[in-house]
Amino acid sequence: MKINKILIANRGEIACRIIQTCQKLGIETVAIYANIERNSRHVQLANEAFCIHSETPTSAYLDIQSIIDIAKKSNADAIHPGYGFLSERAEFAQAIEVAGLIFIGAPIEALKLMGSKAAAKASMLAAGVPCVPGYHGDNQDVDFLQTEANKIGYPLLIKASSGGGGKGMKIVTIADDFIDALNSAKREALKSFGNDHVILERFITKPKHIEVQVFADSHDNVVHLFERDCSTQRRYQKIIEEAPATCISDITKQSMYKAAISAAKAVNYRGAGTIEFIVEDDEFFFMEMNTRLQVEHRVTEMITNTDLVEWQIIVAEGNELPLKQSQIQCNGHAIQVRIYAEDSFNDFLPSTGLLEQVEFPQQDNIIVDTGIQKSDSICIHFDPMIAKIVCWQETSDKCVEKTLQSMDDTFISGVKTNLPFLSEIMSLDVFSDNQIYTNSLDNGTISVAVPEIDNQIISNLAHKLYFQETNSIWQQTNHWSNSGDYFNHFKWLYHGENIVINAKFRDDSVILDDGSEEQVLENTKLYKSNKQILLIHNHHRYIFDIINHEADSHIHSNNNIVSPMPGKILQIKVSEGDKVTKDQTLIIMEAMKMELTLKANSEGNVEKVSVKENDIVSAGTVLIELV
Repeated sequence: MKINKILIANRGEIACRIIQTCQKLGIETVAIYANIERNSRHVQLANEAFCIHSETPTSAYLDIQSIIDIAKKSNADAIHPGYGFLSERAEFAQAIEVAGLIFIGAPIEALKLMGSKAAAKASMLAAGVPCVPGYHGDNQDVDFLQTEANKIGYPLLIKASSGGGGKGMKIVTIADDFIDALNSAKREALKSFGNDHVILERFITKPKHIEVQVFADSHDNVVHLFERDCSTQRRYQKIIEEAPATCISDITKQSMYKAAISAAKAVNYRGAGTIEFIVEDDEFFFMEMNTRLQVEHRVTEMITNTDLVEWQIIVAEGNELPLKQSQIQCNGHAIQVRIYAEDSFNDFLPSTGLLEQVEFPQQDNIIVDTGIQKSDSICIHFDPMIAKIVCWQETSDKCVEKTLQSMDDTFISGVKTNLPFLSEIMSLDVFSDNQIYTNSLDNGTISVAVPEIDNQIISNLAHKLYFQETNSIWQQTNHWSNSGDYFNHFKWLYHGENIVINAKFRDDSVILDDGSEEQVLENTKLYKSNKQILLIHNHHRYIFDIINHEADSHIHSNNNIVSPMPGKILQIKVSEGDKVTKDQTLIIMEAMKMELTLKANSEGNVEKVSVKENDIVSAGTVLIELV
């Protein structure tokens, strides 16, 4: 059946990305949106758009009946689920089929089977695909799971049986911590996937995450499109992906391709899928199968010169795959970085707010997938990913440099982002040497710190700002002063620290008030917004806050426990009058699909608890007062 119109049951960058392919193919698109997103980019790009009124913005994208009703109302032929939300829900695919529409995704039976990590492991073992030792059964009794955990040994990984993205995943290093970790994993799993079933697995101490892209049609054709290395992760969330992998041998790759094809055939698969393996010392184990398009599919497209969304549509129409295995070639190297709205140097807390400025690179061999634009808001209701930057070059080394340069050409203000963190990681030798494992950024093996500043950096920032002020009287007089000692005064905040400089300027140097002189650096870039100044040098991003003197004069008590962002109070661990110790957990809250643990900064007594469990709080709300 020829598909002429597609409803996209998703939002943000994935909806925009699908619309791009549909426009190329001459297919009309229908967008859905929550009320707060009526001006969003994916709504503007689609041919038609319909609002789904719901209790929360997130639930709009989970309303199966409303989505199907809109598809029928708009005369859509098919529904594309994107990734996340309903993309791997068998009941969604079933409802679409019953409605007489085409589901652009995996077969219903495969969705059901792979929707359970436990069932998936059992089917893979039956197909001869190697799996990590562990417990994948149905018994969820706490004492029984503790016994199984003790049999497997520690360190141990608890994983939600449904879903992914690191939700409901906990590492347990000793038996005494198992129960607390299990309860937390089950809470997260229930909130994220509506199912608190977990499995237990041996924890690989130096794991590499390598996944193979597979594609199948309804004519018994199954191919792979090589592999991706997704080992650079933080809290089980991939942040940098590259293809092909350079950390494993060709012999291992061939074995993985064979296992991936066997896995797809074992479940009579159709469409785009990803077989994820965990690898240690060239030994690999099946982790899970993602029965959808992956966030990182762009790196595969760049090395194979394909459009996987187009392939999805072709297969959904009942056609054969566009290429045979022998026709799929791997060319060059591609890297993707995920830009998140989060404070990487403050426990990765998500950041919310209005986007004041948004600048992305515009060059050959670079793709920017984003659903945001200037004046959009990053809110608490959705995943905090802002954009993906994907770069291609002939070799891995050249691709690393190209990606670093692309981040240098990116400026986002109004919210904090992980761009400084990404640049620092990719500048490390351990990244190029394949010494980053999936747990390296969480277990302290690799530490990424705030870039250090010195007089040279501060002087160059002042120099660039000074020469940008075209109306400066001192520039009009060629920087001459009759006293000979006029100094310009600058004051900023750098990660909470006051930075003060007094300097006078020449075209190629800066003279400080202590008599020292700093030379002007080459290859620096400056970006400025109303609240922030960004200086980039050697791929290091130095972000200075412009001081708001009114806000600067407001002093917060160090003893107060303050909400770092908008969210929901899940648990309050203390009562008024309790004595607490430094680093004791006082409150657990939920924000942007994450559990945040708020701890005491010092010893003290609980004077006041200002919130209750299930309260919704805004950023900066005082939750507990300590004395």
